[in-house]
Amino acid sequence: MAELTAVLASTHHPFYYKATTSPPEEQPPYAAQWRRKVEAYRETLTAAEPDVLVMVGADHFHQFFLDNYPQFLIGKQATYDATFYNEVREFGLPRYTLPGHPELSEFMHQGLMDADFDFAVSHELKIDHSIICPIITVRPEADLPVVPLYTNIFVPPMPSPRRFWQVGRAVRQIIDSWDSDLKVAAIGTGHLSLELGGPRQFGEHGPDPEFDANAIEWLSTGNVDAVLANVTHASMAGAGNATHGFMDLLLMMGIAGPDTEAAYVDQLDLFHTREMFMTWYPNPTESMTAAAAAAAAVSGGSTGPVYAGGGAVGDTGQAKEGAPV
Repeated sequence: MAELTAVLASTHHPFYYKATTSPPEEQPPYAAQWRRKVEAYRETLTAAEPDVLVMVGADHFHQFFLDNYPQFLIGKQATYDATFYNEVREFGLPRYTLPGHPELSEFMHQGLMDADFDFAVSHELKIDHSIICPIITVRPEADLPVVPLYTNIFVPPMPSPRRFWQVGRAVRQIIDSWDSDLKVAAIGTGHLSLELGGPRQFGEHGPDPEFDANAIEWLSTGNVDAVLANVTHASMAGAGNATHGFMDLLLMMGIAGPDTEAAYVDQLDLFHTREMFMTWYPNPTESMTAAAAAAAAVSGGSTGPVYAGGGAVGDTGQAKEGAPV
């Protein structure tokens, strides 16, 4: 059977590429620290040696709009064009052509339907920055086939947080039952508290630091009960008008499994939002554990859960208390 070797959940920031590849005199003062953290995080995926990537993201109104926005969708193509014109123009993102994996897409689609998740399907899906950003950060070679899963985190009425968790659990069961000798990694991006176009967009920190700290604790400890008890559509809207992207991080925790502690956690306060980088290893090997420790030593991250009240397990002695890093 296929082996799920890693689950990665992170925020995605479309300006990372431009901020870290512009001429040095044009880069923001935090660019070097940002690059260091991202490159350290990349090693936690490399150590898992994946053959294929299941990638979770959301279309930012590039090809789906208010009149036709699927709740959940899977791509089923041999190749995927990526990056829309406005992402090239505004964020400086490069264009990509990503290889697909139609066999796993077909198996995943059928498995989700059999589990009563009515996924839409696209044979003409174009990928936007919710999936290209993690390609840039953790697999810049873009050399592995992908199976894209798109979710609705933008258009009401949206599925519940519980539904996102359930989809994650189903995806995990389907990967585990896939008759293949390939290694699979699941990579998903979303948001912590985030405000887009609202009065809290450009504050000194993300719009709701308390939500961010709690969210990182819930995710890194695998505490789904706390998530489902505290996170609703209303509470996410109160934490920032684009905070519903947190549900994609919850979906990734569902793939990792309940009560599964993260092997690697890092974060970065970018004044208007908090970046978060998290990795779970379902069956950690010595090389994976070593990679997480090495990454944490470089980034200042943690090799275990991070708690909202301060403190981390298995940390490397640098700042990581859920406060700005």
